[in-house]
Amino acid sequence: MLEPPPAKPAHPISSVENALRLLVILRDREEIRVSEASAELGVARSTAHRLLAMLHSYGIVEQGPNRAYRVGPVLAEIGLSALRQVDVRAHIRPFLEQLVAELGETAHLIVREGINCRFAESVEGTHALRTTARVGISYPVYSTSGGKALLAELDEPELHEMFPDERGYGHFANRAELFDEIEEIRRLGYARNRGESEAGIAAVGLVQRSSSGRIVGSLAVSAPETRMTDERTLEVLAALRRVSAEAQRRLP
Repeated sequence: MLEPPPAKPAHPISSVENALRLLVILRDREEIRVSEASAELGVARSTAHRLLAMLHSYGIVEQGPNRAYRVGPVLAEIGLSALRQVDVRAHIRPFLEQLVAELGETAHLIVREGINCRFAESVEGTHALRTTARVGISYPVYSTSGGKALLAELDEPELHEMFPDERGYGHFANRAELFDEIEEIRRLGYARNRGESEAGIAAVGLVQRSSSGRIVGSLAVSAPETRMTDERTLEVLAALRRVSAEAQRRLP
């Protein structure tokens, strides 16, 4: 059964709502003129022109030779990004299942969303005592092994822009301590989490790339902290590296 569309916000911002309505209109037609946008939205022609000009300035729409507006490159890229995310989940799940078959522990695909990271896919382990699937759940990016592995791919200016304050980053005493761990992750090629996202849970994570070298997220294996000993961590890491390399060869 199809879910009903979400309710409209109680206090919509009219200009934002009109801009979004324009995008919905462009979903169903190839192009729209200023006069048509004015009529569709029930606003003055000048208002419609300003809305389209703003969308044009961000590459959301573009103008054709006839001066009509159509979907722009940025909107197309957003759509392709969404499709890639769906494709990545479908392509990566067999490799998560392979990790679970080998290790018996829960395996995840994690993606970064700004200062947070989200569990895009999970396959639960087979042990009676195990970590659960966390699909859709978001955590601060510095609190998970997969999130920290993705942070290690950023350069210093990007990290300083993301973390402008000296303090306030979970269990890290300060930003310098966080940056030191990121540097250590770069050196080792993987990241660990011991009770940082949730008490009693440990995990190992590393960056996952596609066959073209594009970062699609990170792979992580999580388990109860009591079971993730240093020796077990090395076993998990060996499996992660092997499966990740195989996945990279197959991911488009």
